[in-house]
Amino acid sequence: MPHAAPIDSSPDEHAPHGEHAFDMVTADEFKSAFREHPGGVALITADAGNGPVALTATSVASVSADPPLLVFSVSALSSSAPTLTTADTVVVHLLGADDLPLAQLGATSGIDRFADASAWTRLVTGEPVFHGVPRWIRARVVNRFESGGSTVIVAHAVQVNLPEEPSDRGLVYLNRQWHHLGEHSRITDV
Repeated sequence: MPHAAPIDSSPDEHAPHGEHAFDMVTADEFKSAFREHPGGVALITADAGNGPVALTATSVASVSADPPLLVFSVSALSSSAPTLTTADTVVVHLLGADDLPLAQLGATSGIDRFADASAWTRLVTGEPVFHGVPRWIRARVVNRFESGGSTVIVAHAVQVNLPEEPSDRGLVYLNRQWHHLGEHSRITDV
């Protein structure tokens, strides 16, 4: 397996005095680079005792299968940040194309995401969960750390809800637009 080259943090001869080569990327350039990188879509819910919150995220990733760990980040600018950065547990709804209304709900600012009481309930352990999402993970937060203007949260899966049959209608976010995956987007079999 090839090894990655170490990051050269020595001053760049073309950069202004004291700056490093990696200091030259602007926020807009960085966002543009990731705009072309599709991300799976999740709705993260929690309640730390002040009422339920929900946040749509494309930063969810599995870290380890044994133990089952996942990670996601929360911007300090998000209205859900105070709850998600203090909650002991979260529910990560892994959304498919049929769940687009929930993705949009969690991505819309300034609304009560739990106004429709018929759309969600609480698990016996107290976390809010939305109806109709066949794949979700309840997880206990095991680590948090500040990074830039966000909090990175590591959580240990303690309960998984799986659909009876797998779906081929995934939901991804690419270039500020929602897209669905399916047979029409298949390039090759693994």
